[in-house]
Amino acid sequence: MARRLLVIWSVWAALHGYVGERLLAHAPVGLAGRVAGWAAIALLAVAPLAAFAALWSRRAPERPGAAALEWVGFTGVGLSSLLIVFVVAADVLHVRAWLGPGGFAAGVVGAALAVLLAGVWRARRPGVVRVRVPIARLPPDLEGLRIVQLSDLHVGPTLKRNFVERVVRITNDLAPDLVALTGDVADGFPRALRDEVAPLADLSAPLGKYFVTGNHEYYWDAAGWMRELERLGFRVLANAHQMLQRGSGRLLLAGVTDPSGTRQDPGRGSDAARAVSGAPASDVRVLLAHQPRSAYAARTLGFDLQLSGHTHGG
Repeated sequence: MARRLLVIWSVWAALHGYVGERLLAHAPVGLAGRVAGWAAIALLAVAPLAAFAALWSRRAPERPGAAALEWVGFTGVGLSSLLIVFVVAADVLHVRAWLGPGGFAAGVVGAALAVLLAGVWRARRPGVVRVRVPIARLPPDLEGLRIVQLSDLHVGPTLKRNFVERVVRITNDLAPDLVALTGDVADGFPRALRDEVAPLADLSAPLGKYFVTGNHEYYWDAAGWMRELERLGFRVLANAHQMLQRGSGRLLLAGVTDPSGTRQDPGRGSDAARAVSGAPASDVRVLLAHQPRSAYAARTLGFDLQLSGHTHGG
């Protein structure tokens, strides 16, 4: 793991060197400006190390200094990512030739900051996407059944309890028949974030609420997060299924663990076949899987619908 992280950070640092060279090498600024610019690039390069170190050390809700460091560090990661993308795009489009060195640097930094601010604003305002799912031979009693899928909340350094409360309020207003939470609930240890995710207990659906792990659960404590979600009233589908009935309509809801779990516990890797093992006959089969790549197994096993997250909308 240490070697892997060293390789990743080396690539990350090299990309920052590229960004610094493209933005500062020919920019019309003096020596002091160049030194300040390279210092800022260096701080952005080490931001993830500081943020992850603070996050790993914070296993309880206390330590506000660590929380602030996490927020700054992860916001820095976002800014770095945008700068890298915009510099590469600007180079491909030969923007420097149009704007000159000074305009190039100002345009890239300005665009990255604008998108960062827009992203921070948008991330705090969960939206609703309504999708009508046509299913052949659907029993009349299952017509109009409403599933609210929540995914990739990533509660932690930058998204807190008030965000979760907003998500819960919007979800309950949609009057779901069942709620599916498809992984990546939080970035941090359960003990540290228990109060932040607590509003999820207020989600209400007559057919229940269900959870499958995402890859981020395995970064922090997957077993702990499964216990925490159970405590909040969720049924955890870890390669398991639940038969649901509305009127005479029978819906088989199955869920798989994230493939990341294979590395930590070879016996708990994602297994759609095990999830439906011994399942009774049903009219509709729905699979909850954090990563879309489970769709191949889902098709083979006769699922009618798969609900996934992971890609953050694309």
